[in-house]
Amino acid sequence: MAEKPLTIYRSDYTPPNWLVDEVELHFDLDPETTEVISRLRLRRNPETEAGPLRLDGEGLELLGVRLNGRPLDDENYLRKPDGLTFPELPSPCLLETRVRINPAANTALEGLYVSSGNFCTQCEAQGFRHITYYPDRPDILARFTTTIVADQVRYPQLLSNGNPVARRKLPDGRHSVTWEDPFPKPCYLFALVAGDLVEISDSFTTCSGRDIALRFYVEHHHRDKVGHAVEALKKAMRWDEEQFGREYDLDIYMVVAVDDFNMGAMENKGLNIFNSKYVLARSDTATDADFQAIEEVIAHEYFHNWTGNRITCRDWFQLSLKEGLTVFRDQEFSADQVHRDAKRIEDVRLLRNSQFPEDGGPMAHPVRPDSYQQINNFYTMTVYHKGAELIRMMQTLLGRDGFRKGMDLYFERHDGQAVTCDDFRRAMADANGRDLSQFERWYSQAGTPRLDIRDSFDAKTGRYRLRVRQSCPPTPGQPQKESFHLPLRIALLDREGKEIPLRLQGEDTADGSDRILEIQHQEEEFVFCDLADRPMPSLLRGFSAPVILDYPWSDADLAFLLRYDRDPFGRWDAGQQLACRQLLQLVELIRENRPPAISPLLASSLGGVLRDETCESALRVQLLTLPSETYLAEQMQPADPGAIHRARQFLRRELAAELRQPLLALYRQLHQTDGYRCTPEDAGRRGLKNLCLGYLLELEETEFQQLAVAQYRQADNMTDQLAALQALCNSDVAEREELLNDFHARWKDQPLVLDKWFTLQATSRRDDCLDQVIKLAAHPDFNLRNPNRARSLLGALAHSNPAAFHRNDGSGYRFIADYVLRLDRLNPQIAARLVSCFNRWRRMVPELGEQMRAELERIQTDSKLSRDVREIVGKALNG
Repeated sequence: MAEKPLTIYRSDYTPPNWLVDEVELHFDLDPETTEVISRLRLRRNPETEAGPLRLDGEGLELLGVRLNGRPLDDENYLRKPDGLTFPELPSPCLLETRVRINPAANTALEGLYVSSGNFCTQCEAQGFRHITYYPDRPDILARFTTTIVADQVRYPQLLSNGNPVARRKLPDGRHSVTWEDPFPKPCYLFALVAGDLVEISDSFTTCSGRDIALRFYVEHHHRDKVGHAVEALKKAMRWDEEQFGREYDLDIYMVVAVDDFNMGAMENKGLNIFNSKYVLARSDTATDADFQAIEEVIAHEYFHNWTGNRITCRDWFQLSLKEGLTVFRDQEFSADQVHRDAKRIEDVRLLRNSQFPEDGGPMAHPVRPDSYQQINNFYTMTVYHKGAELIRMMQTLLGRDGFRKGMDLYFERHDGQAVTCDDFRRAMADANGRDLSQFERWYSQAGTPRLDIRDSFDAKTGRYRLRVRQSCPPTPGQPQKESFHLPLRIALLDREGKEIPLRLQGEDTADGSDRILEIQHQEEEFVFCDLADRPMPSLLRGFSAPVILDYPWSDADLAFLLRYDRDPFGRWDAGQQLACRQLLQLVELIRENRPPAISPLLASSLGGVLRDETCESALRVQLLTLPSETYLAEQMQPADPGAIHRARQFLRRELAAELRQPLLALYRQLHQTDGYRCTPEDAGRRGLKNLCLGYLLELEETEFQQLAVAQYRQADNMTDQLAALQALCNSDVAEREELLNDFHARWKDQPLVLDKWFTLQATSRRDDCLDQVIKLAAHPDFNLRNPNRARSLLGALAHSNPAAFHRNDGSGYRFIADYVLRLDRLNPQIAARLVSCFNRWRRMVPELGEQMRAELERIQTDSKLSRDVREIVGKALNG
């Protein structure tokens, strides 16, 4: 019987009894028998009572312990599978441990492991305990000196945090490099890389005139795919100086790309380790979306140097202190590089499709969680992306200048410290003389708030009343919620769609046409004066708060906003609501076996967008993209994924038929190119062109199928080639198998491109998709040990193809559950993310929900289930 998992509570936090001032690490690298010597200079924490020293350690073979240079007998410490405890030690003291580990056997990819023959590390959140014995908690900051010894031919590059201070050639064919990091850091920011990697060098001159060496390390055959990442880093460094006054602090900044990595990247001080997906790009191997993602992730990890490294988390409950803040910073950076409005819509779409369901499901938790069993499970959309929305709301409430003042105070107060989300909020409040105490509820209360807005207009007095009522549904452990403090950005439009100058009751004069209303109580009322006619409200502009908005717009109102609203988010949201209403009506007709039909209003409204040449291409792509099947499922209770899929496909075909000529004309206009250019404008045009092609192929006409075949064969870039193949992959065109085989033959030696090949087939809308995925799982190129490859097939099916995953016979559930159990033996983190596809079983129609529950119960009976997966499954069943 599995042991009952231990729950860690935020309320139980206590400061450490012992502090570590300096760490000396010595690595003698061997794939199967690496020896690690750790020397810790310790002293008692003067702010706590006397207590034992606890060192975390898992999977370590202990070879010896020394105290102040003398061997320590076993009776002087308590040894358990998860660490060492020393009841009595002198203060200060030097404690040395020597251990042996097996990096080659580390398929969980936590701690020190081997990827493609190279050594690398991942220590966040609790990976350092798999390397050596140490107090593995983020509030212990120490200066690290690291010496690495390895075979010089096999591992010519030996890298760690900080600056290199010594290099030696050893007589046995090995060599050593010593690195010294001058900045105290928690052990989760430790990094080590050793391997046969090529170095791509560049430099950056800071605003104060310092020259920073930039070094990227990749496998030799990838050296021509690094240029975009290098330029992205330099843009991020300059942007952080200009926007936040943050200059890089070391003399060298290093980035290493590895193929096997559980996350996107890791911000280790001075030595960022990246999943190769977010470094390597060339126009024939990477799409426009890949180029943009690389820019975002490169920036994100660089920005962590100040928001995460120089100022870090007191404990893991404060994870959003660094992640939510840094996501906000990378979103703002990316918005400055591409089309800002389209980028904002992308971020909101991601939040609604992924975080809102998380907030409404069994894993719902506050941005600052109160408890966890396995911290790896709390690297969530809530912590990252809802956390970023909280930062954005603060900027909206305080204004950009006020927010910058708060950031400056935060850096001034807390540089070199491990702090909390409350410390950040206090810095914002103190810098601006504002009371943000109520805003804390966003960090402590789970769930997505709902704003119910109603209005009335008095023609005699010219007064317009806006009534706002907020509520938040119960979530696990939080049946009742208090009111939130949030910004509601609005405008009022006249009959011609023009914004009206706004004067609130009590104000002497109108003050602009775009206003921020601060909502703090359960019910509030705002009265606007001097209106000649009843206005059309534009609400929640720019998505000013992460809430669900309920206002009784008619379909005609939504079409009006889609056409006239000057707020791009408002236009997009109106179109989404109009499409969502149409789709849910179609779902009901399909479930009742009645003939489906669509309203001409939606087609005419989207046709207007299609023809609007004044609208940027990137924004038109967003406006013309229908709500996802995942989002639609959240609007139904119970959800019927099969009916949703049929409804969405029917609507796409009907829209394609109605807009056939403008779609074709725009495709032909945009297909005339002068070669590939990696610019936001060109990326927008390619996106719009390929959206048109996708719609046209819904008509299953030979003319359009041949357009896609020709685009595939003639494409000079991966964006166009992949878009054409994706459209064909959903069809029954004769060339489908031929082109899939051609793509595989062409790119079989490029792992990141081959991941796309697997994903294309795993997300196909064809009825035989699941059968094809089952075959692909046995393909020689499928490797369950590689996180990217597992995500490209299994994750794509489970999280991005509802129709295939939710097959009526339950075969999709059984297939994924089988692989969750297999994957859990290798890599519990990736297995835990995969099993979350079952979390929403209660929302499904009973015939599907019960089958999903049965698979969760089957997984739960596995006596060897990891803590990672057991927590997710337990909450899904009991939440």
